Amino acid sequence: MMLRSYPFSAQPTPTPRQLPPTPRPLLGPRSRGNCRGVQRVSKIGTMARYCLLGHIDPDRIEEYREAHRAVWPELLRELQDAGWRNYSLFLRDDGLLIGYVESDDLDAAQERVARTEVNARWQAAMASLFGTEGAPDEAWQRIPEVFNLEDQLARLD
Repeated sequence: MMLRSYPFSAQPTPTPRQLPPTPRPLLGPRSRGNCRGVQRVSKIGTMARYCLLGHIDPDRIEEYREAHRAVWPELLRELQDAGWRNYSLFLRDDGLLIGYVESDDLDAAQERVARTEVNARWQAAMASLFGTEGAPDEAWQRIPEVFNLEDQLARLD
């Protein structure tokens, strides 16, 4: 089957179909316009999903990967105790860093971890690897969710 390529304005309009609206993330308290995660109900209660965007210096990617192959156990426990769940990082070869995390309240979880000594040491060690200014854990940009398969399937029932 061959797919046809259309200029953006000439793409065919999808057939009308009544789907429930996708939940819209709420704006968070930070001045950068960060968004809160989309709430979902899980086996352990209400949890929000967050997508985080960062940038690693492309010349330091291997150092970043190596550091994350064995994150300090103390930091792992602090993240878990603060409410970080299902946390993953994805790194593209050009330095684009995508994080995914679930948390009841990521702002509170970030603040709790930020107050720990182990986080201060980790952030100091990671700071030179990031392609942004300031503390790496404060440079994340939150990206709003636009689709989730499980949410839409659940609304079909």
